[in-house]
Amino acid sequence: MSKILNYLREQHFSITETLLKLTKAESPSHTKALVDQCGSVLRAEFEQLIGGSIEVIEKAEVGNQYKFTYGTEEQQDQVLVIGHMDTVWDQGALPIRQEGNILYGPGVFDMKGGLTITLWALKALKETGADLKRNVTFLVTTDEEIGSEYSREIIMEEAKKSSVVFVPESSIGPDGAVKTERKGAGQFLLEIEGISAHAGINAWDGASAIEELAHQVLDLKKIANREEGISVNVGVIKGGTRCNVIAKEATAEIDVRITQKSQAEQLTERVFNRPTFVEGTKIKVTGKIERYPLERTDAVIQLYEDLKQIAASHGYDLREGSSGGASDGNFTAGLGIPTIDGLGPVGEGAHSENEQVDLANLPYRAALLAEIIYKYSNK
Repeated sequence: MSKILNYLREQHFSITETLLKLTKAESPSHTKALVDQCGSVLRAEFEQLIGGSIEVIEKAEVGNQYKFTYGTEEQQDQVLVIGHMDTVWDQGALPIRQEGNILYGPGVFDMKGGLTITLWALKALKETGADLKRNVTFLVTTDEEIGSEYSREIIMEEAKKSSVVFVPESSIGPDGAVKTERKGAGQFLLEIEGISAHAGINAWDGASAIEELAHQVLDLKKIANREEGISVNVGVIKGGTRCNVIAKEATAEIDVRITQKSQAEQLTERVFNRPTFVEGTKIKVTGKIERYPLERTDAVIQLYEDLKQIAASHGYDLREGSSGGASDGNFTAGLGIPTIDGLGPVGEGAHSENEQVDLANLPYRAALLAEIIYKYSNK
């Protein structure tokens, strides 16, 4: 058993306390004041546990973001860890409770647990005297759950200075597999303009935007390809004013997912180049692929193999898997920076009322992250 794991096992109670503090500091993405309070808690924990450099990235629209730095002063070829403190839960929407070694609460799995693991991984490196040859930057954003519009620039900026990226997002339960693949994601808005008319007196003079929308939904689904991992979902539709009026306007919000960066251009072209089915209607499409996929490249496989070896030295088998969801790791992977995701705690129920983390496993996940950081900071 490693020196680092021994240390973290001894700190199990304190690790749990950190997670409880962060979970109690509720941080709904759209409530800046609460997210900033959570940021203050996170900053205090970093200062107390590690004491490295702290940069506050102030944001008016969302919570302030943080760049924590530990290790050397060398900024190039750094090791980058990316996390987010915002959650999908409104304040008070999900009670916090503990049953044995299981902690339930808002964002406990996605991703307050990952923030906790990172803090204690760095703490363990400090306390065990690990000599880091590279800088470790821990970037914590505040809008990941709502698209990362206000953090994408700093993520890309830090990624370009990094040799490797670790993302302590929620693992794949129940055995805590890491994510060696994530789908890319895009959002599009389809707007249809028709011709309004009285539905009874002159129905044939109109051109229904809703009728056109119905055709579009069915035609868009033809783009999906299960074998190639391409999915298309029309998640929100709106249109019309009254049942006795031929609808002049209708809209659809479209979510697409891809498994390979090479799929993005052709899929985007097919979404944009829409045929019309109802004479007299016009179509406008806006949007783009927001995140390219995190693909299972040779570099990602090597990261996984290194992690698996560390886990084996701790007495367990670390598995890998893929996710249909996207994270901020997609941005860094899209730049070609070796990125591996799902390094957060063992648990389940992200974004559900059953959101939970296995507290007994926290020292093992923190040790896994600490040792992979050490390995790559000395390459």
